[in-house]
Amino acid sequence: MLKNLLNKISGIGNKGHFGIHLTIDGYRGDPVKLNNLELVFRCLHDLPELVGMKKLSEPLIVEAPPVNEKDSGGISGFVMINTSHISCHTFPKRKFVSIDVYTCKEELDENFVINYFKEVFSLEEVEVHSIKRGTKYPCKDLI
Repeated sequence: MLKNLLNKISGIGNKGHFGIHLTIDGYRGDPVKLNNLELVFRCLHDLPELVGMKKLSEPLIVEAPPVNEKDSGGISGFVMINTSHISCHTFPKRKFVSIDVYTCKEELDENFVINYFKEVFSLEEVEVHSIKRGTKYPCKDLI
């Protein structure tokens, strides 16, 4: 009881969560698509609006040079959205892509996002993790 009272006073105890962090690792994608700067740009440019988010900037896309045997280079992209960010890192020679969609919205149409990237990069398999972030996020400002 005392803990509940202290949490209420401090603003802790939000019944929801701060946001959702969706990670998608895509396997056996089309290496031509995974090596296409314009396609990665279009994905990061179009997806925010498709899931009800607003871009704070245009996507930043760069060709990432090889780092070592494990990382033979590819394309990395990032877009800031008003509720956080979306990032995409492709590894064409491995037919692999690593994607993060992080939003402080309480809901995200995860199936839409997963299927969007599966289609765009012709992914044969995906490994998906969805994490609720900030489960103890204060329900009000603390200062």
